[in-house]
Amino acid sequence: MDDAAEDASSLVDIAAAIDACGSAVLHLALCRTGCRAGAEDVFQTVFLRLYQKAPALESDEHLKAWLLRVTVNCCNDLYRNARKHRQVALDEAIAVEAASGLPDEDVDSLKRAMGKLSEKQQVALHLFYFEGYKTDEIASIMDESPATVRSYLHRARKALKITLEGGRDA
Repeated sequence: MDDAAEDASSLVDIAAAIDACGSAVLHLALCRTGCRAGAEDVFQTVFLRLYQKAPALESDEHLKAWLLRVTVNCCNDLYRNARKHRQVALDEAIAVEAASGLPDEDVDSLKRAMGKLSEKQQVALHLFYFEGYKTDEIASIMDESPATVRSYLHRARKALKITLEGGRDA
């Protein structure tokens, strides 16, 4: 009976983790995979790993950081296994954020501009702006140095500015 009670308890913990972090995991997976089906596969894999490994984490923030790190790893695995070249789009992730009231043509321009960024720049931007992480936290999640993350963010912002302004100098 202890095993059944333990299983029920861990299912409740998984459900709580999905409620707390599920949207962040799905958005990041959408950014990395560029398609809903791939993102849903990654989402399931991430929470399956949480269930299988049940890491001892100190807080909800540690749980979220662990889940996002696993999400990045699962997306990388998906690319390796599918042998895709570079197919990263933020269509659905930006569409969720588009509820901010931007006109459709601005959202489309932003999608196109972000699609031209490197994968690492896209992930850094997503974690910084959509998830609210600081550069040190992003560095830990992406397994990069904080200076490298700041460089990704700087170059991504610069590229977006140039693209969105039509190449004009500001």
